[in-house]
Amino acid sequence: MMLEEKIADEVDLIIPMIQDIEITATKTASAVAEYMRFDTEKIDELNQALIEACINSFEHGKSDDNKLYIKFVMQSNELTVIIKDKGKGFDMDKVDDKPDIKNKLKSSYKRGWGLMLIKNLMDKVDIQSTPQGTILTMTKVR
Repeated sequence: MMLEEKIADEVDLIIPMIQDIEITATKTASAVAEYMRFDTEKIDELNQALIEACINSFEHGKSDDNKLYIKFVMQSNELTVIIKDKGKGFDMDKVDDKPDIKNKLKSSYKRGWGLMLIKNLMDKVDIQSTPQGTILTMTKVR
């Protein structure tokens, strides 16, 4: 008698906050999305949003344990990525998630596009932030 293989519905990844490690996260995201039969364009969008999320956490999170916790949750027609850090959190009311593109292009400081990009690349985005850390939940529909 053969045992039926159980299909995993979650993948957990813990990465240290070191330079360029977000590529590890995108390789995992790509593997999961390919397994779920996402097309190349949607995988690229997912990866870009994930890179932005990781960089934001690395730069602004000030995490005590210097780790980022990422969970990929597979559902029949969508992939949800939950990114957690144990940082100091932030006040969403003080974050400009709709920067003026013309002013950004003229400015010498080109950063500050992350949340806008994430929201435009993903189908659903939710951010919960407290002094104990931040949880970013983003969903891509196949």
